[in-house]
Amino acid sequence: MINRSSSRKPVQTITRTSDQPRESRESREKSSAKSPAKGGFSLSLKGRALRMLATREHSRSELEKKLKPFEETPGQVAQVLDDLQAKDFISEARVVESVINRRQAKLGASRIRQELFGKGIDKEAVIEAMVGLKATELERARELWQRKFAAKSDGQPPDRAAQAKQMRFLAARGFSGDVIRRVLAGPQNDEE
Repeated sequence: MINRSSSRKPVQTITRTSDQPRESRESREKSSAKSPAKGGFSLSLKGRALRMLATREHSRSELEKKLKPFEETPGQVAQVLDDLQAKDFISEARVVESVINRRQAKLGASRIRQELFGKGIDKEAVIEAMVGLKATELERARELWQRKFAAKSDGQPPDRAAQAKQMRFLAARGFSGDVIRRVLAGPQNDEE
């Protein structure tokens, strides 16, 4: 059996002498805010913005909210974002396209519209994007319903409770009431 207690290093205790003043919490927070990050350096605002943009497309307002806590002088965030927008690193059109490509298979037009407005996208760009989404909404809702419920139905029409559950499922994902009724009615009732 190995005796591990002898291999431990003695614990060093640091004692404060009477001539050293006790550091206040506020001064510790101020010094830690100015101190470099773990890697030995802190990122500039531009570096932080580029790191965020490397993971996914961000709108200008999203970046502004995320960078505001790191702003050292007033107007610094706006200047950095203006520079990035001039170099086409920030693009509303790419943000809209990215959100639609990521979310259209699972969400309806109203949920995607809500998400785009939450990202601070202009109303005109959102309305333009909704035109294409509404054209394919029935098809997308039917595909989602097929993935979720068609295998469970075994060809039997759903009872009232199952139908209500399916309606709530599609409504929670942002599909319109008309589209939900048409999906649950089946493909034979699509002659409208």
